[in-house]
Amino acid sequence: MKAWLRSLYARVTLVTAAVAAVATLVAGLVGAQLIRAAAVDQARTSLAREAQALSASGSVTNLASLREVAVGEEGHIALVQPDGTVTGAGRRLVSEAAVKKILAGQPVSQTEIVAGTPVVVEARPLASGGGLVLVEPVSAVNQAAGALVTRLLWALVLGFACAVLGGALVARWVAKPLVRLAGAARRLAGGERGVTVDGGGPTEVAQVSHALASLDASLAASEGRQREFLLSVSHEMRTPLTAVRGYAEALADGMIPPEDVPRVGQTLGAEAGRLDHFVSDLLELARLEADDFRVDIQLVDAALIMPTVLEAWRGVAGPAGVRLRADAPGPLPVLTDARRLRQLLDGLVENALRVAPAGAPVVLAGRREGAAVVLEVRDGGPGLSEDDLAHAFERGALRARYAGERAVGTGLGLSIAHRLASRLGIQLTAGRAPEGGACFSLRLPAAG
Repeated sequence: MKAWLRSLYARVTLVTAAVAAVATLVAGLVGAQLIRAAAVDQARTSLAREAQALSASGSVTNLASLREVAVGEEGHIALVQPDGTVTGAGRRLVSEAAVKKILAGQPVSQTEIVAGTPVVVEARPLASGGGLVLVEPVSAVNQAAGALVTRLLWALVLGFACAVLGGALVARWVAKPLVRLAGAARRLAGGERGVTVDGGGPTEVAQVSHALASLDASLAASEGRQREFLLSVSHEMRTPLTAVRGYAEALADGMIPPEDVPRVGQTLGAEAGRLDHFVSDLLELARLEADDFRVDIQLVDAALIMPTVLEAWRGVAGPAGVRLRADAPGPLPVLTDARRLRQLLDGLVENALRVAPAGAPVVLAGRREGAAVVLEVRDGGPGLSEDDLAHAFERGALRARYAGERAVGTGLGLSIAHRLASRLGIQLTAGRAPEGGACFSLRLPAAG
C-alpha cells in the first residue's frame, strides 16, 4: 500500500481528487449562498408586486378585506392603522422602524431581523392612511430554495467524480510510459544494449524516451571504443610479455650462451620499459579521471619552460637526427600549474619526435594573441589528414589507423594530453604545421 501511495499514478490521482474536492466545496458553498440570495431577491420582488397591486387597488380598508384579496398566507399580511396600531397575523413580524416609515408615507422594501427572525418586508402606504405590510420569513424562502441547493450539490458531486476519474486517466497516461522507460533504463543498467525505448505519452515523456535512446547509443559506442582500446592494449602488452617469457625460459633452461647474456638483458630491459610505458600511461589516465586530481595554479612564464623542455629531449632527438628549435620572443606569463604544463609539453614533444624523420625539425613556439598565450609543438613528420584531425585525441584512434605504417606509441599519449589540458582549463587543438607535419596548439589566458 505504501509503495502504491508513493507512485506517480497514485499521487497525481490523489492531488487531482484533493483539488477537485476543494473546488467542489468552494463551489457548493458559494453556489448555495448565491441561490439563497437569489431566492430572497425573488421573494422581495414578489412581495413588492403584491403590495403595490393591493395598495394601488384602494380596496383594502381592513384586515377582513385583505384576507379576501391578498395572495399568500395570512401570517404574512398586516395592516398599519393611521394611529400606528398594527393588526393582522403578520403583526409580530412588523418592526417599529417599518411602522414609522409607513406613517411618514414612505414605502418599505428591506430585509431585517424582527424578534430574532430574519424577514423580508415590503410595505406601501395607503391613501386612507396607514399602510399595507407583506412579510415573509427568510427561513421560509430558504426552505423553498432547498430543492435548488440539493440539485446543485448533486451536480457538484457528479462533477467531483468526473474530475477524479479524469485525473486517474491522466495519471495513467503519464505514469504508464514512465514505467516502461524505467524498465528500459534498468535493462540498460544491466548491460543490455540496443534496447527499444518507446515511451509514448506527453511530449516531455517522449523527450525522456529520446534521451534514453541517445544514452543507449552513446553507451554502446563508448563501450565499443573501450573494448577496442583494451584489445589493442592487451595485444601490445602481449608482445613484450611474450619476449620476456621466452627469454626467461631460455635463461632458465641454459640455452643462452654466456656471450649473449648482455644482449638478452638489454632486450629484456627494453621490453620491460615498453611495459612500464603502458602501465604509466594507464595510471596517468586514471589519475586524470579522478576527482581529486591536484592542480596548483601560479604565475608562470611559459617562455622559460620551453627551452627546458627542448634541453630534456635533445638526448633523444640527437641520435634520431631530429633538429629541435624553440621560438618564443619575449616573456609569456600565464596562470597555470607549471609542473602540469611541463608534463603536457613533454608529451606533445615526445609524440612529435616519434613521427619526425631524420633531418626534420621539431619546433616549440610561443606567442601572444590578444588576451591569450598560444604554445605550439610543430613537427616535420608525415602530418595528419582532415579525418585524423577530427579523431586525433580519441584513445587509440591514430594507433589503430597507422600501426605498421609509421612509428606509433601506446595510443594513449594524445588522449592523456587532451584530458590533462581540459583539467588545466587549456584549449588543445590539432592542425597542420608549416614544417609539413602536425601542429598541436595550447591556448591559455595571458596573465596580467
